[in-house]
Amino acid sequence: MASHIVGYPRMGPKRELKFALESFWDKKSSAEDLKKVAADLRSSIWKQMSGAGIKYIPSNTFSYYDQVLDTTSMLGAVPPRYNWTGGEIGYDTYFSMARGNASVPAMEMTKWFDTNYHFIVPELGPDVKFSYASHKAVDEFKEAKALGVDTVPVLIGPVSYLLLSKPTKGVEKTFSLLSLLPKIIPIYKEVISELKAAGASWIQFDEPTLVLDLDSQQLQAFTAAYADLESALSGLNVLIETYFADLTPEAYKTLIGLKGVTAYGLDLVRGTQTTDLVKKDFPKGKYLFAGVVDGRNIWANDLASSLSTLQALEAVVGKDKLVVSTSCSLLHTAVDLVNETKLDDEIKSWLAFAAQKVVEVNALAKALAGQKDEAFFSSNAAAQASRKSSPRVTNAAVQKAADALKGSDHRRATNVSARLDAQQKKLNLPILPTTTIGSFPQTVELRRVRREFKANKISEDDYVKAIKEEIKKVVNLQEELDIDVLVHGEPERNDMVEYFGEQLSGFAFTVNGWVQSYGSRCVKPPIIYGDVSRPKAMTVFWSSTAQSMTKRPMKGMLTGPVTILNWSFVRNDQPRFETCYQIALAIKDEVEDLEKAGINVIQIDEAALREGLPLRKSEHAFYLKWAVHSFRITNCGVKDTTQIHTHMCYSNFNDIIHSIIDMDADVITIENSRSDEKLLSVFREGVKYGAGIGPGVYDIHSPRIPSTEEIADRINKMLAVLETNILWVNPDCGLKTRKYEEVKPALNNMVAAAKQLRTKLAGAK
Repeated sequence: MASHIVGYPRMGPKRELKFALESFWDKKSSAEDLKKVAADLRSSIWKQMSGAGIKYIPSNTFSYYDQVLDTTSMLGAVPPRYNWTGGEIGYDTYFSMARGNASVPAMEMTKWFDTNYHFIVPELGPDVKFSYASHKAVDEFKEAKALGVDTVPVLIGPVSYLLLSKPTKGVEKTFSLLSLLPKIIPIYKEVISELKAAGASWIQFDEPTLVLDLDSQQLQAFTAAYADLESALSGLNVLIETYFADLTPEAYKTLIGLKGVTAYGLDLVRGTQTTDLVKKDFPKGKYLFAGVVDGRNIWANDLASSLSTLQALEAVVGKDKLVVSTSCSLLHTAVDLVNETKLDDEIKSWLAFAAQKVVEVNALAKALAGQKDEAFFSSNAAAQASRKSSPRVTNAAVQKAADALKGSDHRRATNVSARLDAQQKKLNLPILPTTTIGSFPQTVELRRVRREFKANKISEDDYVKAIKEEIKKVVNLQEELDIDVLVHGEPERNDMVEYFGEQLSGFAFTVNGWVQSYGSRCVKPPIIYGDVSRPKAMTVFWSSTAQSMTKRPMKGMLTGPVTILNWSFVRNDQPRFETCYQIALAIKDEVEDLEKAGINVIQIDEAALREGLPLRKSEHAFYLKWAVHSFRITNCGVKDTTQIHTHMCYSNFNDIIHSIIDMDADVITIENSRSDEKLLSVFREGVKYGAGIGPGVYDIHSPRIPSTEEIADRINKMLAVLETNILWVNPDCGLKTRKYEEVKPALNNMVAAAKQLRTKLAGAK
């Protein structure tokens, strides 16, 4: 019985690629240094999978930024502003598309389906001249082969690539991206030809958009694309991989009808109903790559349950045609549990990171083939039973409080218009008030202080003193820049979710459980293993300290319940909404303590609310109902004069704008600049928004410093569709990933633009 891995984490067990990328970007190391780190990581991954007995090992899943940008490079679809003149795409062009450069902005970045991973959105139009401009897929296949590892090269499928793209500026929104299929298929044929010549026997096309709500024209595009590729694929075994949700019956029918396809990869963890489609109708002689090991969470697989599922499928597809696989790429989970030295043994026994999931996949394949490792299965069963019965998982008081939430929608008593009037009397802000989103640059020195405090190398007094000094520096800078509503810069926090999870019960933490978010940005998601509560105040001391340093309003900074949920590895033994309500109650306690401490502006970030939206429209309403309700729970008890902000970043918000309004926040700051101000289109189309709103005026994920004129132009576009008295001026997101030499001039230009327009508006009265 064979085994397969859809994809594997690329950062390395200790974030080796992250540090290599940042060193290269900072010009502290060479391109050759970066290539060597990447080659060593790929070699390690391939050898690990080979050593674990995996038959179908992926190649070309490694990336310096993301796999969609790699495909854009392969197709030579470089926007003209990057001045690429042809030939093999190099680092300069590649990273300029991803990060921007001194003269031009980056391409749009958005979430990869409903994950916390991001991708760079291709910009396409009828005039794009496609060409085979990156041989990465072939090069990496040959690289693995030279190491003695036969791999399955992985490509983003042509239809998914186009469906994940957007029309470039100046092209009508009605332009059909799928009309470009005949232009990109020839490039795919060239890649396939080279892979065949290099000795490939299998090829994997990732077509994850098949799980979305697709119309008949979109489904027909898959049929047309693979019919066109059929002759080029002759002689190869072809796997079409889907993941993250169920296939609709129509999509499943399209999938199994594709020409030239040998195998189908299905997510049987999130796609719970897809199994029924397979049992009803599976084409004779084809392979099923059954994704029974969860690629998106860190819980040990229930091997007995998975084996039972596989045995039922084996009866349908045939013993020699069933391949055990992961549900999706393991990119979305941490790398290796072996590196976790501080997790207690009980919780550790409940977990499996990427390296352990590879072992689980192979153990299931061997069990199906009659070579069951009884000791491994027995140990797994004991861990499953331990987790179900452990007293640390349940807290009766928390469950009772969450149950009591039913029957109320937890809205504030006064409408937002009246609240804004009351808040303005108290805060006395100018029109177009300026603020930032929360974090300020995390310097090497600041990281050292936190690291040494965690390692007990410095005393708590020394730590508090150092953090207070950093807060004072950030407060002074904002006052010098003349920003209206200040933040304390979050120097005590390495990560906005990890910080809160460390102080809430029901959470566990890793030392090296890093997961890539985009580029070199890694996050270390907390593990929610049990019922959640807040034992004591979490932020009140730091917010009060910061407020004592200034007469200007100081925002209390919290992460909202939906974002904590979506950016954690969440327990899978109860519905997600039940866990979310528990977190909401904990954050509610913190909000009310901040208010009592004299904090008049409190930001409750819901950066990931849109990210958690199910991929199926039929499931949207239920998710949005409990997600929005969770946010309202956090602040339903505050006074009218307490201003509640929220923040959202890097997603497509237009389809949930009414739910955003229903959150009933006083002010929302929201990503806008990197997505070509897509957000503003909903207001042009007549959506009325009465609360405060700050669409981001510049992209913080690029080192580029925007001019005052550029920012003023963005604000003017906002004023064309939004009332002056509700508009705020702020960056797209927090500033922790930037350097002070970038932040200071950018914020200075932002404040200058706001003042310039205040003067202009005052003169027009």
